[in-house]
Amino acid sequence: MKDIDAVWQEMLSILEVEVHSLGFDVWIRPLRPLKVEDGILALCAPSDGAKAEVIARYLPLLKRAMREVEGAPAELTVISEEEAPKKVAEEKAEAPRVTHAAASQCVLNPQYNFADFVVGKCNRMAYETALAVAENPGILYNPLFIYGDVGLGKTHIMQAIGNDLRLSKPNLKMLYVSTDTFINEFIASIRTANGVNNQSFRDKYRNIDLLMIDDVQFLSKKPSTQEEIFHTFEALKSAGKQMVFASDRRPQDIPDLDSRVRSRFASSMVVDVQPPDLETRIAILQKKAQKAKKNIDFDELNFIAEHVTSNIREMEGVLTKVMFLSKLYERKVDRAICQEALKDYRVQECDEITVDEIVDCTCKYYNANKADVLGKKKNKEVVTPRQVAIYLINEFMNIPLAAIGEYFGGREHTTIMHARDKISAQIATDPKIKTAVNDIKAMILRK
Repeated sequence: MKDIDAVWQEMLSILEVEVHSLGFDVWIRPLRPLKVEDGILALCAPSDGAKAEVIARYLPLLKRAMREVEGAPAELTVISEEEAPKKVAEEKAEAPRVTHAAASQCVLNPQYNFADFVVGKCNRMAYETALAVAENPGILYNPLFIYGDVGLGKTHIMQAIGNDLRLSKPNLKMLYVSTDTFINEFIASIRTANGVNNQSFRDKYRNIDLLMIDDVQFLSKKPSTQEEIFHTFEALKSAGKQMVFASDRRPQDIPDLDSRVRSRFASSMVVDVQPPDLETRIAILQKKAQKAKKNIDFDELNFIAEHVTSNIREMEGVLTKVMFLSKLYERKVDRAICQEALKDYRVQECDEITVDEIVDCTCKYYNANKADVLGKKKNKEVVTPRQVAIYLINEFMNIPLAAIGEYFGGREHTTIMHARDKISAQIATDPKIKTAVNDIKAMILRK
Protein backbone atom coordinates (compact mmCIF):
# COMPACT_ATOMS: atom_id res chain seq x y z
CA MET A 1 0.00 0.00 0.00
CA LYS A 2 1.29 3.49 -0.86
CA ASP A 3 2.27 6.06 1.73
CA ILE A 4 -0.89 7.80 2.94
CA ASP A 5 0.37 11.30 2.06
CA ALA A 6 1.25 10.16 -1.45
CA VAL A 7 -2.23 8.69 -1.88
CA TRP A 8 -3.82 11.96 -0.73
CA GLN A 9 -1.68 14.08 -3.08
CA GLU A 10 -2.73 11.94 -6.05
CA MET A 11 -6.36 12.22 -4.96
CA LEU A 12 -6.01 16.01 -4.74
CA SER A 13 -4.69 16.10 -8.31
CA ILE A 14 -7.77 14.23 -9.51
CA LEU A 15 -10.25 16.25 -7.43
CA GLU A 16 -8.79 19.61 -8.44
CA VAL A 17 -9.92 18.90 -12.01
CA GLU A 18 -13.40 17.69 -11.06
CA VAL A 19 -14.36 20.16 -8.33
CA HIS A 20 -15.04 23.89 -8.85
CA SER A 21 -12.03 25.92 -7.69
CA LEU A 22 -13.99 27.68 -4.93
CA GLY A 23 -15.42 24.42 -3.57
CA PHE A 24 -11.98 22.80 -3.81
CA ASP A 25 -10.33 25.61 -1.81
CA VAL A 26 -13.09 25.75 0.80
CA TRP A 27 -13.84 22.07 1.38
CA ILE A 28 -11.27 19.72 -0.16
CA ARG A 29 -7.89 21.38 0.37
CA PRO A 30 -8.33 21.81 4.19
CA LEU A 31 -8.85 18.05 4.63
CA ARG A 32 -5.89 16.11 6.00
CA PRO A 33 -5.33 12.36 5.77
CA LEU A 34 -4.94 10.26 8.91
CA LYS A 35 -3.32 6.82 9.15
CA VAL A 36 -5.16 3.91 7.60
CA GLU A 37 -6.80 1.45 9.98
CA ASP A 38 -8.50 -1.77 8.83
CA GLY A 39 -8.08 -0.69 5.21
CA ILE A 40 -10.02 2.57 5.74
CA LEU A 41 -8.58 5.99 4.91
CA ALA A 42 -9.79 8.65 7.33
CA LEU A 43 -9.86 12.26 6.11
CA CYS A 44 -10.02 14.83 8.89
CA ALA A 45 -12.16 17.97 8.40
CA PRO A 46 -11.48 21.10 10.50
CA SER A 47 -14.93 21.12 12.15
CA ASP A 48 -18.18 19.19 12.49
CA GLY A 49 -19.82 21.60 10.08
CA ALA A 50 -17.08 21.11 7.49
CA LYS A 51 -17.36 17.34 7.89
CA ALA A 52 -21.12 17.47 7.24
CA GLU A 53 -20.65 19.61 4.13
CA VAL A 54 -17.89 17.38 2.72
CA ILE A 55 -19.96 14.23 3.23
CA ALA A 56 -23.07 15.81 1.72
CA ARG A 57 -21.34 17.31 -1.30
CA TYR A 58 -18.18 15.40 -2.10
CA LEU A 59 -18.09 11.92 -0.51
CA PRO A 60 -18.85 10.03 -3.78
CA LEU A 61 -16.19 12.08 -5.60
CA LEU A 62 -13.66 11.42 -2.85
CA LYS A 63 -14.29 7.68 -3.00
CA ARG A 64 -14.06 7.64 -6.77
CA ALA A 65 -10.77 9.56 -6.70
CA MET A 66 -9.39 7.12 -4.12
CA ARG A 67 -10.32 4.14 -6.29
CA GLU A 68 -8.41 5.69 -9.20
CA VAL A 69 -5.19 5.78 -7.19
CA GLU A 70 -3.24 2.53 -7.39
CA GLY A 71 -2.34 1.06 -4.03
CA ALA A 72 -4.93 3.15 -2.21
CA PRO A 73 -6.95 1.85 0.77
CA ALA A 74 -10.20 0.04 0.11
CA GLU A 75 -12.59 2.44 1.88
CA LEU A 76 -12.80 6.04 2.96
CA THR A 77 -14.43 7.93 5.81
CA VAL A 78 -14.57 11.58 6.87
CA ILE A 79 -14.21 12.63 10.50
CA SER A 80 -13.88 15.98 12.26
CA GLU A 81 -11.08 17.28 14.43
CA GLU A 82 -13.29 16.53 17.43
CA GLU A 83 -13.34 12.86 16.41
CA ALA A 84 -9.62 12.68 15.62
CA PRO A 85 -7.15 10.88 17.92
CA LYS A 86 -7.05 11.94 21.55
CA LYS A 87 -3.83 13.88 21.06
CA VAL A 88 -5.59 16.39 18.81
CA ALA A 89 -8.30 16.97 21.40
CA GLU A 90 -5.67 17.45 24.12
CA GLU A 91 -3.79 19.98 22.01
CA LYS A 92 -7.00 21.93 21.43
CA ALA A 93 -7.79 21.86 25.16
CA GLU A 94 -4.36 23.33 25.94
CA ALA A 95 -4.88 26.31 23.62
CA PRO A 96 -4.21 29.58 25.49
CA ARG A 97 -7.12 31.65 26.69
CA VAL A 98 -7.81 34.98 25.02
CA THR A 99 -6.56 37.87 27.09
CA HIS A 100 -6.05 40.58 24.48
CA ALA A 101 -8.23 43.65 25.00
CA ALA A 102 -9.40 43.77 21.39
CA ALA A 103 -10.55 40.15 21.57
CA SER A 104 -12.41 40.71 24.82
CA GLN A 105 -14.20 43.74 23.34
CA CYS A 106 -15.37 41.87 20.24
CA VAL A 107 -19.13 41.66 20.78
CA LEU A 108 -20.84 39.25 18.41
CA ASN A 109 -24.41 37.99 18.21
CA PRO A 110 -24.18 34.21 18.90
CA GLN A 111 -27.25 33.65 16.70
CA TYR A 112 -25.23 34.76 13.68
CA ASN A 113 -23.59 31.48 12.75
CA PHE A 114 -23.10 29.41 9.62
CA ALA A 115 -25.47 26.67 10.79
CA ASP A 116 -28.44 29.08 10.85
CA PHE A 117 -27.60 30.77 7.55
CA VAL A 118 -29.83 29.56 4.70
CA VAL A 119 -27.83 29.23 1.48
CA GLY A 120 -29.32 29.85 -1.96
CA LYS A 121 -28.18 31.05 -5.36
CA CYS A 122 -28.47 34.62 -4.10
CA ASN A 123 -25.79 34.28 -1.43
CA ARG A 124 -23.80 31.10 -2.12
CA MET A 125 -20.61 32.88 -3.20
CA ALA A 126 -20.59 35.07 -0.09
CA TYR A 127 -21.29 32.04 2.11
CA GLU A 128 -18.55 29.90 0.55
CA THR A 129 -15.91 32.62 0.74
CA ALA A 130 -16.83 33.46 4.34
CA LEU A 131 -16.47 29.79 5.26
CA ALA A 132 -13.06 29.73 3.59
CA VAL A 133 -12.00 32.75 5.62
CA ALA A 134 -13.20 31.08 8.83
CA GLU A 135 -11.23 27.93 7.97
CA ASN A 136 -8.03 29.75 6.94
CA PRO A 137 -8.00 33.40 8.12
CA GLY A 138 -5.37 35.54 6.45
CA ILE A 139 -4.71 32.91 3.77
CA LEU A 140 -7.69 32.69 1.42
CA TYR A 141 -9.69 35.72 0.26
CA ASN A 142 -7.96 38.42 2.25
CA PRO A 143 -9.43 40.98 2.40
CA LEU A 144 -13.04 39.90 1.88
CA PHE A 145 -15.53 42.58 0.79
CA ILE A 146 -19.25 41.70 1.00
CA TYR A 147 -21.88 44.00 -0.48
CA GLY A 148 -25.65 43.96 -0.88
CA ASP A 149 -28.84 45.73 0.09
CA VAL A 150 -29.97 46.24 3.66
CA GLY A 151 -31.42 43.20 5.40
CA LEU A 152 -29.97 40.47 3.15
CA GLY A 153 -27.56 38.88 5.64
CA LYS A 154 -24.21 40.67 5.26
CA THR A 155 -23.87 41.21 9.01
CA HIS A 156 -24.91 37.62 9.66
CA ILE A 157 -22.14 36.32 7.40
CA MET A 158 -19.51 38.63 8.89
CA GLN A 159 -20.30 37.74 12.47
CA ALA A 160 -20.56 34.05 11.59
CA ILE A 161 -16.87 34.21 10.66
CA GLY A 162 -16.04 35.62 14.09
CA ASN A 163 -18.25 33.16 15.96
CA ASP A 164 -16.77 30.22 14.06
CA LEU A 165 -13.21 31.34 14.78
CA ARG A 166 -13.98 31.80 18.46
CA LEU A 167 -14.59 28.05 18.63
CA SER A 168 -11.86 26.82 16.29
CA LYS A 169 -9.13 29.34 17.20
CA PRO A 170 -9.94 30.71 20.68
CA ASN A 171 -6.59 32.52 20.97
CA LEU A 172 -7.29 34.65 17.89
CA LYS A 173 -7.50 38.40 18.48
CA MET A 174 -10.47 39.83 16.59
CA LEU A 175 -12.60 42.95 16.40
CA TYR A 176 -16.01 43.61 14.83
CA VAL A 177 -17.20 47.23 14.60
CA SER A 178 -19.53 49.38 12.56
CA THR A 179 -18.03 52.19 10.54
CA ASP A 180 -19.82 54.67 12.83
CA THR A 181 -17.98 53.18 15.82
CA PHE A 182 -14.65 53.37 13.99
CA ILE A 183 -15.30 57.02 13.07
CA ASN A 184 -16.35 58.01 16.60
CA GLU A 185 -13.38 56.27 18.21
CA PHE A 186 -11.02 57.86 15.72
CA ILE A 187 -12.39 61.34 16.43
CA ALA A 188 -12.09 60.74 20.18
CA SER A 189 -8.50 59.53 19.73
CA ILE A 190 -7.30 62.78 18.16
CA ARG A 191 -8.77 65.03 20.88
CA THR A 192 -5.48 65.09 22.71
CA ALA A 193 -2.31 67.11 22.43
CA ASN A 194 0.15 64.37 23.32
CA GLY A 195 -1.10 61.76 20.89
CA VAL A 196 -1.37 59.01 23.52
CA ASN A 197 -5.01 58.32 22.74
CA ASN A 198 -4.27 58.25 19.02
CA GLN A 199 -1.57 55.62 19.50
CA SER A 200 -3.90 53.57 21.70
CA PHE A 201 -6.52 53.69 18.94
CA ARG A 202 -4.00 52.50 16.35
CA ASP A 203 -2.77 49.70 18.58
CA LYS A 204 -6.34 48.53 19.08
CA TYR A 205 -7.06 48.26 15.36
CA ARG A 206 -3.66 47.15 14.06
CA ASN A 207 -2.50 44.60 16.63
CA ILE A 208 -5.20 42.04 15.89
CA ASP A 209 -5.63 38.94 13.73
CA LEU A 210 -9.10 39.66 12.32
CA LEU A 211 -10.74 43.03 11.70
CA MET A 212 -14.37 43.20 10.56
CA ILE A 213 -15.87 46.59 9.67
CA ASP A 214 -19.54 46.87 8.71
CA ASP A 215 -21.27 49.56 6.58
CA VAL A 216 -18.11 51.04 5.06
CA GLN A 217 -20.24 53.11 2.68
CA PHE A 218 -20.45 55.61 5.57
CA LEU A 219 -16.79 56.47 5.02
CA SER A 220 -18.04 58.68 2.18
CA LYS A 221 -17.01 62.34 2.61
CA LYS A 222 -14.81 61.59 5.66
CA PRO A 223 -11.27 62.10 4.34
CA SER A 224 -9.45 61.93 7.69
CA THR A 225 -11.12 58.66 8.65
CA GLN A 226 -10.42 57.31 5.17
CA GLU A 227 -6.75 58.12 5.69
CA GLU A 228 -6.76 56.15 8.95
CA ILE A 229 -8.58 53.23 7.30
CA PHE A 230 -5.97 53.20 4.56
CA HIS A 231 -3.04 52.96 6.99
CA THR A 232 -4.87 50.34 9.09
CA PHE A 233 -5.50 48.35 5.91
CA GLU A 234 -1.83 48.52 4.92
CA ALA A 235 -0.59 47.53 8.39
CA LEU A 236 -2.86 44.50 8.64
CA LYS A 237 -2.30 43.43 5.04
CA SER A 238 1.49 43.51 5.37
CA ALA A 239 1.21 41.47 8.59
CA GLY A 240 -0.93 38.84 6.86
CA LYS A 241 -3.94 39.53 9.07
CA GLN A 242 -7.49 38.94 7.89
CA MET A 243 -9.86 41.79 7.07
CA VAL A 244 -13.57 41.62 6.22
CA PHE A 245 -15.61 44.61 5.07
CA ALA A 246 -19.31 45.00 4.32
CA SER A 247 -21.18 47.69 2.40
CA ASP A 248 -24.52 48.29 0.74
CA ARG A 249 -22.74 48.80 -2.58
CA ARG A 250 -19.59 47.87 -4.50
CA PRO A 251 -16.34 49.74 -3.75
CA GLN A 252 -16.57 51.40 -7.18
CA ASP A 253 -20.01 52.79 -6.32
CA ILE A 254 -19.22 54.38 -2.94
CA PRO A 255 -19.18 58.14 -3.61
CA ASP A 256 -16.47 60.54 -2.38
CA LEU A 257 -14.03 57.78 -1.48
CA ASP A 258 -10.28 58.37 -1.62
CA SER A 259 -8.80 56.62 -4.65
CA ARG A 260 -6.30 54.69 -2.51
CA VAL A 261 -9.03 53.38 -0.21
CA ARG A 262 -11.26 52.54 -3.16
CA SER A 263 -8.45 50.62 -4.87
CA ARG A 264 -7.71 48.66 -1.67
CA PHE A 265 -11.37 47.71 -1.28
CA ALA A 266 -11.62 46.83 -4.97
CA SER A 267 -8.52 44.62 -4.70
CA SER A 268 -10.34 42.48 -2.14
CA MET A 269 -12.31 39.33 -2.88
CA VAL A 270 -15.55 41.19 -3.68
CA VAL A 271 -18.74 39.13 -3.38
CA ASP A 272 -22.37 40.19 -3.38
CA VAL A 273 -25.54 39.12 -1.61
CA GLN A 274 -28.62 39.36 -3.81
CA PRO A 275 -32.29 39.39 -2.75
CA PRO A 276 -33.35 35.76 -2.23
CA ASP A 277 -35.60 33.95 -4.67
CA LEU A 278 -38.94 32.51 -3.52
CA GLU A 279 -37.55 29.08 -2.65
CA THR A 280 -34.78 30.55 -0.50
CA ARG A 281 -37.22 32.89 1.27
CA ILE A 282 -39.46 29.94 2.12
CA ALA A 283 -36.44 27.97 3.40
CA ILE A 284 -35.46 30.90 5.63
CA LEU A 285 -38.96 31.07 7.08
CA GLN A 286 -39.03 27.31 7.61
CA LYS A 287 -35.75 27.40 9.52
CA LYS A 288 -36.86 30.33 11.70
CA ALA A 289 -40.19 28.66 12.48
CA GLN A 290 -38.46 25.39 13.24
CA LYS A 291 -36.03 27.13 15.58
CA ALA A 292 -38.98 28.72 17.37
CA LYS A 293 -40.60 25.24 17.57
CA LYS A 294 -43.63 26.55 15.70
CA ASN A 295 -45.43 24.31 13.22
CA ILE A 296 -46.62 26.49 10.33
CA ASP A 297 -48.13 25.09 7.13
CA PHE A 298 -46.12 25.46 3.94
CA ASP A 299 -48.94 27.41 2.25
CA GLU A 300 -48.80 30.14 4.88
CA LEU A 301 -45.01 30.41 4.72
CA ASN A 302 -45.29 30.61 0.93
CA PHE A 303 -47.90 33.37 1.29
CA ILE A 304 -45.53 35.43 3.47
CA ALA A 305 -42.57 34.80 1.15
CA GLU A 306 -44.58 35.94 -1.88
CA HIS A 307 -45.41 39.25 -0.22
CA VAL A 308 -42.02 40.16 1.30
CA THR A 309 -39.51 39.85 -1.50
CA SER A 310 -36.47 42.05 -0.98
CA ASN A 311 -35.54 42.21 2.71
CA ILE A 312 -34.88 39.10 4.80
CA ARG A 313 -34.91 41.07 8.05
CA GLU A 314 -38.37 42.47 7.32
CA MET A 315 -39.61 39.04 6.27
CA GLU A 316 -38.41 37.53 9.55
CA GLY A 317 -40.11 40.41 11.36
CA VAL A 318 -43.41 39.54 9.67
CA LEU A 319 -43.00 35.90 10.72
CA THR A 320 -42.30 36.97 14.30
CA LYS A 321 -45.53 38.95 14.30
CA VAL A 322 -47.40 35.98 12.80
CA MET A 323 -46.19 33.76 15.63
CA PHE A 324 -47.09 36.41 18.19
CA LEU A 325 -50.64 36.76 16.80
CA SER A 326 -51.03 33.00 16.75
CA LYS A 327 -50.18 32.85 20.45
CA LEU A 328 -52.34 35.89 21.23
CA TYR A 329 -55.41 34.43 19.49
CA GLU A 330 -54.64 30.91 20.73
CA ARG A 331 -55.05 29.36 17.32
CA LYS A 332 -52.97 27.82 14.58
CA VAL A 333 -51.35 30.14 12.04
CA ASP A 334 -53.83 30.64 9.21
CA ARG A 335 -54.25 32.97 6.25
CA ALA A 336 -56.14 35.58 8.30
CA ILE A 337 -53.27 35.85 10.78
CA CYS A 338 -50.74 36.17 7.96
CA GLN A 339 -52.79 38.89 6.29
CA GLU A 340 -53.08 40.80 9.55
CA ALA A 341 -49.31 40.65 10.08
CA LEU A 342 -48.62 41.74 6.52
CA LYS A 343 -50.89 44.78 6.56
CA ASP A 344 -48.25 46.70 8.52
CA TYR A 345 -45.35 45.39 6.45
CA ARG A 346 -44.87 48.45 4.30
CA VAL A 347 -42.51 51.00 5.77
CA GLN A 348 -44.43 53.57 7.82
CA GLU A 349 -43.21 56.43 5.69
CA CYS A 350 -44.81 54.83 2.64
CA ASP A 351 -48.30 55.74 3.92
CA GLU A 352 -47.94 59.31 2.66
CA ILE A 353 -46.04 58.58 -0.55
CA THR A 354 -47.77 59.48 -3.80
CA VAL A 355 -47.16 58.53 -7.40
CA ASP A 356 -46.18 62.12 -8.15
CA GLU A 357 -43.50 62.08 -5.46
CA ILE A 358 -41.99 58.88 -6.82
CA VAL A 359 -41.88 60.25 -10.37
CA ASP A 360 -40.55 63.62 -9.18
CA CYS A 361 -37.69 61.98 -7.26
CA THR A 362 -36.84 59.77 -10.23
CA CYS A 363 -36.81 62.71 -12.63
CA LYS A 364 -34.64 64.72 -10.22
CA TYR A 365 -32.15 61.85 -9.89
CA TYR A 366 -31.84 61.43 -13.67
CA ASN A 367 -32.20 65.16 -14.40
CA ALA A 368 -35.07 64.26 -16.74
CA ASN A 369 -38.08 66.33 -17.79
CA LYS A 370 -41.23 64.98 -16.12
CA ALA A 371 -43.44 65.69 -19.15
CA ASP A 372 -41.06 63.67 -21.34
CA VAL A 373 -41.00 60.77 -18.86
CA LEU A 374 -44.81 60.66 -18.83
CA GLY A 375 -45.03 61.22 -22.59
CA LYS A 376 -44.29 59.22 -25.72
CA LYS A 377 -40.55 59.83 -26.23
CA LYS A 378 -38.47 56.66 -26.53
CA ASN A 379 -34.86 57.83 -26.29
CA LYS A 380 -32.76 56.18 -23.57
CA GLU A 381 -32.51 59.37 -21.48
CA VAL A 382 -36.29 59.20 -21.02
CA VAL A 383 -37.03 55.47 -21.17
CA THR A 384 -34.71 54.49 -18.29
CA PRO A 385 -36.15 56.95 -15.73
CA ARG A 386 -39.66 56.04 -16.94
CA GLN A 387 -39.09 52.35 -16.35
CA VAL A 388 -37.39 52.95 -13.00
CA ALA A 389 -40.31 55.12 -11.88
CA ILE A 390 -42.77 52.40 -12.90
CA TYR A 391 -40.76 49.81 -10.97
CA LEU A 392 -40.70 52.01 -7.85
CA ILE A 393 -44.42 52.79 -8.02
CA ASN A 394 -45.09 49.07 -8.12
CA GLU A 395 -42.62 48.56 -5.26
CA PHE A 396 -44.07 51.22 -2.97
CA MET A 397 -47.75 51.26 -3.80
CA ASN A 398 -50.49 48.68 -4.08
CA ILE A 399 -52.24 49.98 -7.19
CA PRO A 400 -53.25 48.13 -10.39
CA LEU A 401 -50.90 48.07 -13.35
CA ALA A 402 -53.68 49.52 -15.51
CA ALA A 403 -53.87 52.56 -13.20
CA ILE A 404 -50.11 53.06 -13.51
CA GLY A 405 -50.49 52.81 -17.27
CA GLU A 406 -53.13 55.56 -17.24
CA TYR A 407 -50.78 57.82 -15.28
CA PHE A 408 -48.06 57.27 -17.90
CA GLY A 409 -50.09 58.54 -20.82
CA GLY A 410 -52.55 55.67 -21.21
CA ARG A 411 -50.05 52.86 -21.70
CA GLU A 412 -51.23 49.23 -21.73
CA HIS A 413 -50.81 47.21 -18.55
CA THR A 414 -48.54 44.80 -20.46
CA THR A 415 -46.17 47.70 -21.20
CA ILE A 416 -46.11 48.59 -17.51
CA MET A 417 -45.47 44.95 -16.63
CA HIS A 418 -42.58 44.81 -19.10
CA ALA A 419 -41.00 47.96 -17.64
CA ARG A 420 -41.34 46.64 -14.09
CA ASP A 421 -39.86 43.24 -14.90
CA LYS A 422 -37.02 44.70 -16.96
CA ILE A 423 -35.80 46.89 -14.08
CA SER A 424 -36.25 44.02 -11.64
CA ALA A 425 -33.98 41.85 -13.80
CA GLN A 426 -31.44 44.63 -14.31
CA ILE A 427 -31.12 45.20 -10.56
CA ALA A 428 -29.63 41.70 -10.30
CA THR A 429 -27.12 42.24 -13.12
CA ASP A 430 -26.44 45.97 -13.53
CA PRO A 431 -24.82 47.71 -10.52
CA LYS A 432 -25.63 51.17 -11.93
CA ILE A 433 -29.36 50.44 -12.06
CA LYS A 434 -29.23 48.84 -8.62
CA THR A 435 -27.49 51.87 -7.14
CA ALA A 436 -29.90 54.27 -8.86
CA VAL A 437 -32.95 52.42 -7.52
CA ASN A 438 -31.54 52.37 -3.98
CA ASP A 439 -30.62 56.05 -4.09
CA ILE A 440 -34.04 57.07 -5.40
CA LYS A 441 -35.72 54.95 -2.70
CA ALA A 442 -33.72 56.86 -0.11
CA MET A 443 -34.78 60.17 -1.67
CA ILE A 444 -38.44 59.12 -1.58
CA LEU A 445 -38.34 58.03 2.06
CA ARG A 446 -36.60 61.23 3.13
CA LYS A 447 -39.29 63.47 1.65
